Amino acid sequence: MAQNKNDFINVNNSREKDQVEVMKKIANEAHCPFCLENLRLYHKKPILKEGKFWVITTNQWPYEHTKHHFLLIYKEHATKLTDLETEAGNELFSMIKDLEKEYHFEGGGLAMRFGDTDFSAGTVNHLHVQLVVPDAMAKDFEPVKIKIGLQWEKRK
Repeated sequence: MAQNKNDFINVNNSREKDQVEVMKKIANEAHCPFCLENLRLYHKKPILKEGKFWVITTNQWPYEHTKHHFLLIYKEHATKLTDLETEAGNELFSMIKDLEKEYHFEGGGLAMRFGDTDFSAGTVNHLHVQLVVPDAMAKDFEPVKIKIGLQWEKRK
């Protein structure tokens, strides 16, 4: 039986039923699903662009009410901001600017969780940035909600 939390994933932070099933498989394998050698085993979306430090893909389980939900995944296994190469920041923002130009974003937001997943509320404990553009023109528009942190009683 899979653990709910290990060094690489935290099933407790999953949002979708099929995401929970995939995370449990990953927990059984005990490896990081965002490290490049494992990414294609579980992530079924194509890599859109690859840089020296980052890869861009779309989120397999996008947040509700998004028009676009991209993931920019750090290519080396890292869990803390202090693990990043200094030059990685420049490449990250260059890639985000390229996405903004290509997809003509009206606006959106960036989220990067880091560290212990009980504090960050991340599902995968590997540095990645979420670029989220809301579907603001939808008839039933609602804001996109991104969670950071868990309530004490939900930590395991």
